[in-house]
Amino acid sequence: MFPGVHAKTHPDKAAIIEAETGRATTYAELDERSLRLARVLADAGLRRGDHVAFLSENAPEVFEVYWAALRSGLYVTGINHHLAPAEVAYIVNDCGARALIVGASKAELATDVVAETPNVQLRLAFGGAVPGHGSYEDALAGVTAEPLESQPRGADMLYSSGTTGRPKGIKPALPDRQVDEPGDMFTAVFGKIYGFGEDTVYYSPAPTYHAAPLRFGGIVQALGGTLVMAKKFDAVAALEAIAQHRVTHSQWVPTMFVRMLKLPEEVRTAYDVSSLRVAVHAAAPCPVDVKQQMIDWWGPILQEYYSSTEGNGITLIDSEQWLRKPGSVGKAGLGVIHICDDDAGGKELPVGEVGTVYFEREAVPFEYHNDPEKTRAGQHPDHENWSTTGDVGYLDDEGYLYLTDRKAFMIISGGVNIYPQEVEDCLTLHPKVYDVAVIGIPDPEMGEQVKAVVQPAHGVVIGPELEAELLEFVRERIARYKAPRSIDFTDTLPRSATGKLVKHQIKERYTAKV
Repeated sequence: MFPGVHAKTHPDKAAIIEAETGRATTYAELDERSLRLARVLADAGLRRGDHVAFLSENAPEVFEVYWAALRSGLYVTGINHHLAPAEVAYIVNDCGARALIVGASKAELATDVVAETPNVQLRLAFGGAVPGHGSYEDALAGVTAEPLESQPRGADMLYSSGTTGRPKGIKPALPDRQVDEPGDMFTAVFGKIYGFGEDTVYYSPAPTYHAAPLRFGGIVQALGGTLVMAKKFDAVAALEAIAQHRVTHSQWVPTMFVRMLKLPEEVRTAYDVSSLRVAVHAAAPCPVDVKQQMIDWWGPILQEYYSSTEGNGITLIDSEQWLRKPGSVGKAGLGVIHICDDDAGGKELPVGEVGTVYFEREAVPFEYHNDPEKTRAGQHPDHENWSTTGDVGYLDDEGYLYLTDRKAFMIISGGVNIYPQEVEDCLTLHPKVYDVAVIGIPDPEMGEQVKAVVQPAHGVVIGPELEAELLEFVRERIARYKAPRSIDFTDTLPRSATGKLVKHQIKERYTAKV
């Protein structure tokens, strides 16, 4: 399925609604405009396996680019518009984009990139004029809306967040089928599990240059639902959108839950969220207390999955299962899970022991673009069809996976492994804490010591008394050796637009002092 099917049966139905303005893009419009853009790209010489990139805040045109690529056998790459010009240029050049489509709201950034991306042959801008770019609207108006003779299915090629070094493109193999033929893994898995269909109204406030917002928006449109897309997350605005549009499905990250839970009770209860049937969350482990409070508020509609941009495997867990297995991210829904010890040559570990999480598939479904060394590093040394993205966790005796943290963030203090996520989960719901990051910093005796960096809630007075209160709060709840040795306070913590901590920036503040 793809939007063209629904354009024939429900041409006037809203495929996309902009949450802030209420502007709707119908299925007829989405289909026609993606057809026209596919023609523009073909006329510019792009052929199966070539790349088109977009640089834009959340906008309906993003999905016009997405479907134009997917009906042309092209790779489509979304670029983080919060990056510096040199970082944007690196991605454009690394993916080999022959076409770059930008939103005028990012005009300054797009203009700065022109001179550094000489291999781009076609530059178009929507929403206004951008120096060095042609008019997107004029380009679409200048071609026919007749479908191309062949419409081979394309794919997204998205980039890792680049927590260490430069981001890398995650390149899947192109499907060997036409766009209207079934076979998309994400649509098949998530569409069925979460009940996406023509009656779905799906709310998404996360940026479309990330995998889940882009792919889930595509799933909704493939199955004939309506995507309510916000430009950014705001706790009150999200509740308003759910109530106004009678949202049935939504997707969140744990930080968004925390922000909503910290709203005053009278604000939270002022909005009708009874239309929600499924609230999906992913991207980071959710603190147990946070998830329990969300289930108490919204009911047992929370559905969690664990996956990655690489798509090497998926686990799934619903609310009923999670209430029996609090803290788990579920059982395998795609692939077979193996927990392995890196220090023992990749030996598989027994139930309950913590190690690197691998998924076994018939073949590893991706490679890192232009980086065969990183591709090999993500594969098991003895099993070429087992792959990992660096997460650490363990399995219980029923096959439920529990994540402890990213391997890169693990703290080793006095030879003992400490996982920052556990400490962050403990502190995150303290009423005087707005945000928190836990890192390891150099220690001459222990190798590393645990440091918490806290952004206090508005109006909270910082100082030794607050530090002592928070340290005692942690020590009462988890083992003392895991507790921070000290707490620093900050005005803000760096987070990505999806709510993930940009932890390497925090660590750099401390390693630079050594």
